[in-house]
Amino acid sequence: MPPLVQAFDQIGLPWAEMDLSRGTFDLSRPPPEGVFYNRMSASSHTRGHRFAAELTVGVLAWLARHGRRVVNGSPALDLEISKVRQYAALEQAGLRVPRTVMVQDENGAVAEAARQHFGTGPVILKPNRGGKGLGVRLFASAEALAAHLQDAPADEAPVDGIWLLQDYIRAPRPVITRAEFVGGRFVYAVEVDTTAGFELCPAEACETGDAFCPVGQTPASAAPAPRFNILREGIEPELRAKLEGFLARSGVDVAGIEFIRTPEGQVLVYDVNTNTNYNPGAEEAAGVAGTPRSGPGTLAAFLAAELGRTQRQAA
Repeated sequence: MPPLVQAFDQIGLPWAEMDLSRGTFDLSRPPPEGVFYNRMSASSHTRGHRFAAELTVGVLAWLARHGRRVVNGSPALDLEISKVRQYAALEQAGLRVPRTVMVQDENGAVAEAARQHFGTGPVILKPNRGGKGLGVRLFASAEALAAHLQDAPADEAPVDGIWLLQDYIRAPRPVITRAEFVGGRFVYAVEVDTTAGFELCPAEACETGDAFCPVGQTPASAAPAPRFNILREGIEPELRAKLEGFLARSGVDVAGIEFIRTPEGQVLVYDVNTNTNYNPGAEEAAGVAGTPRSGPGTLAAFLAAELGRTQRQAA
């Protein structure tokens, strides 16, 4: 919240926080007036908030019942908590996703599915409902995956019981691209170095910790480089239009969309984060930090415009 609060206060936008980790709501009474920005995270259960998503589903229904403007409403939350639904919506919008196999695990079904669908090659294991790249691991083979699952702690199991097995895409360079959108429109793209692992949350509060390294260790002699870099050239117009079209069709206002490029140049989209954060170091290096062109600045302007429009309609 701090970077967003700073941007809100900078333009004098009134705001209040509604904590949905728990709470009591009188559904017989109308909610407060205003614009509601949903920042429910798919990884909330990893911070002790197991039922926050379910509570948010109910609160969003209550807000919709009373006609409140919700930024990233129920359709966005539906995508946030299910990668399977993300992939279906992405493909409907004409975007390609990595080959994925969905497994509800019982009696070693995940390892058997890996053997059947990915043979002796590498395979990525990820939870259907996750966030920040938590729980995403690369295995050299189905046998390595089976050995891991045999000894894996129970708390590593996906919260909805669904595992995903996915093709490992070996990009020409160990990077992915995260495109940021506010109000359904492209803001900027960030190139993210993946040598430290799959946990790619750009916020300063996120820590990589013991993230699984997908592409080998960085040599000790190598000088550390910024992990997040804003691409001044952005992304190609055709891809931008497809991603914006996907957001419009899916009812998503604010998102970070992550994709990877194959050695042949094909773009594969693998994650849609509707609880997006922005990296202040990358924004500082690009000269946009603290300006209306920053992620928080663009978001503040969008929410202010939505609040003004809502107030005019109510007048």
